[in-house]
Amino acid sequence: MAFDHIIHISEADFHSQVLEHSTQQPVVVDFWAEWCIPCRGLDRILEHLAEEAGGAFRLAKLDVDANPRLAAQLGVKNIPAVKAFRNGQLVAEFNGIQPEAKVREFLQALGPTTYDLEAGRAEHLLAQEDWPAAEEAFRLILDNNPDHPAGLLGLAKSLLAQGDFAGALPILRNFPVSKLYGQAEQLIPLAQAMADDANGNLAEDELSALFANSLRLVGRGRLEAALDGLLELLRQDKRYAKGLAHRCALGILALMGDQSPKAQTYRKELASLLF
Repeated sequence: MAFDHIIHISEADFHSQVLEHSTQQPVVVDFWAEWCIPCRGLDRILEHLAEEAGGAFRLAKLDVDANPRLAAQLGVKNIPAVKAFRNGQLVAEFNGIQPEAKVREFLQALGPTTYDLEAGRAEHLLAQEDWPAAEEAFRLILDNNPDHPAGLLGLAKSLLAQGDFAGALPILRNFPVSKLYGQAEQLIPLAQAMADDANGNLAEDELSALFANSLRLVGRGRLEAALDGLLELLRQDKRYAKGLAHRCALGILALMGDQSPKAQTYRKELASLLF
């Protein structure tokens, strides 16, 4: 997936893509040239950290050979060079190749962004299980940054807890590579099972009613009740539906989040039951 927060810029769009955009989030400009070998190492570090940050800042790459006048106006005499902008102003810079730890410190010093603050509010709403308000908050984040991993994951969670598996599944199946990818992947079996139940595609047996009821409870936002049902099912058949019930239980735990005390308690109970 292409990352909207890693772009190539020129003199023609510097004002809009850097100065104007920096009112929303920090923009880090990487000055480079094809012949510059040290630039390649710094490029890899910056791109890795930009992908890891998932939209906390925009990385804008500018070829000084193709844009010599702009580079001169910005005081770039040697490359690699990096300059950070916030609210239309230069706020930090460094020259030369730097180790990843130093570059990370440089980026962290740029401070919280609008996206960070919005994401914090949205995560709070998610923890409070205010699913509609959380959905709205995450959509606001994604309006400005469609590839924001935390925004995508939060939206998928809030949709699942409202029974909108059809909206959640495409998000989860096309999730960007990031540190949240594993959590998104863990939600897919749950979302798919909810879809299969709604479409009448679940296998029917003596435990299928209990399984289906647990899935429907997820769609009503009643996560604890859903887990209680799945745990009861697993007590009767640990490998129910070739492990699908177990994977759905893990999906609900991912929906609750790692920081939830409830999730930690249920995770221990699940582990003691299965192992």
